[in-house]
Amino acid sequence: MTGKLLLLWLSAFPLMGSPGPATLTLASLGAAFGFRACRRYLLGIITGTTAVLLIVASGVSAIHALPPELLSALQIAAIAYILYLAWKIATAPVGATDGHQPQKSSVVIASFLPGLGLALANPKAFAAIGAVYSGHMILPGQPGPDTALKIAALTLVIVTVNAAWLAFGTTFSRLLTQPSLGRGLNILFALLLLTSVCFLLAG
Repeated sequence: MTGKLLLLWLSAFPLMGSPGPATLTLASLGAAFGFRACRRYLLGIITGTTAVLLIVASGVSAIHALPPELLSALQIAAIAYILYLAWKIATAPVGATDGHQPQKSSVVIASFLPGLGLALANPKAFAAIGAVYSGHMILPGQPGPDTALKIAALTLVIVTVNAAWLAFGTTFSRLLTQPSLGRGLNILFALLLLTSVCFLLAG
């Protein structure tokens, strides 16, 4: 069992932790506003992605996981949010770190509901989690325990990779405090966010 669990993690971490709308927004927010200001957004991403995992585990096809109207509305809102976020990050004050009180504007931008909505509207999450979940069986012949163990193992991956991306972005906010370098970093993350829209459009 241990070997199969390790194989699951070896497959899950690179696939579920690869760049996408959720991970790139976390890194970008971390770089612009610091870890503390983005904790609620992180919780929203984790909650939404865990909901995707539960949907996949229930056996519902990713295509039919959410009502088409709701999925379309979520994707439109997510795209609009990412575009807004790219602009706010590109123009954010340089040098925000966890040593400062989070600004009210950053708390509003990086709140729970945008993270939750983006995670649920993210087709990459359905594809990555679906591939990992269906491609591994840890306890053959024991569907109940196998499902529970895979959900627990993949929930750990969800928490770890998303927290790591936020911490990764925060590292840049601490290192690049010079105005020119910090502004360039913010613009770079804003451009990365614009490319992440392609993941949502592909869905």
